[in-house]
Amino acid sequence: MHPTLDQTLRYKSSLTTEKGWERVHAILQAARRLLAADGYAGLSMRRVAAEARMSLSNVQHYYGSKEVLLEAVLLSTMDEFQAKMDRISAEMSDRPRLEQFVSTTDMFLEEITNPVTHALFFEIWALASRNAFASSLMDRMLGRERKTVYNLIRGLNPAIPDEEYMQRAILMVAQIEGLMLFRLDRESRRDQFLAVRAALRKALLNLATVP
Repeated sequence: MHPTLDQTLRYKSSLTTEKGWERVHAILQAARRLLAADGYAGLSMRRVAAEARMSLSNVQHYYGSKEVLLEAVLLSTMDEFQAKMDRISAEMSDRPRLEQFVSTTDMFLEEITNPVTHALFFEIWALASRNAFASSLMDRMLGRERKTVYNLIRGLNPAIPDEEYMQRAILMVAQIEGLMLFRLDRESRRDQFLAVRAALRKALLNLATVP
């Protein structure tokens, strides 16, 4: 039912009930908010427990360390991205693949400019430069993003070989992730956000289709 999160609960000795999954969700949401607000240094199991309004032992029952909890936060966030991509694919199943790709990139840009999501990934990027565990998590996340983008663009232009499409997928992910550094504000600076989105669309469409 929750295959990716199951990986992060591999040290838990008992099966997770539906009530347990509700607790897992509450823990991850609390950890995400704290990580975004105060960074990894401000994240503690005790603070997560207080934020999620449950006992420390309850949190430790599911996640025995900060590192395991960080892994779960990142994987669950990526799962949410994947669910949204799957929903776009289902809702646009009768539309050209290129339109599906554009809608997916729009979704990514909307998500990475969400203040909590932006702060979360910004913190993990910074942490990855000095923490081997965070670096490994970031590599997994980027690998997953590249594979997803590759599957979206592969074959859009038969003149572009698969190997070239993989290299282009790497460039696309780098461009999308790099936009987080600019701290785009989609609300107070809407015109700037729309201009950047238009420029990104053009660049990605060229990478997806122009030999």
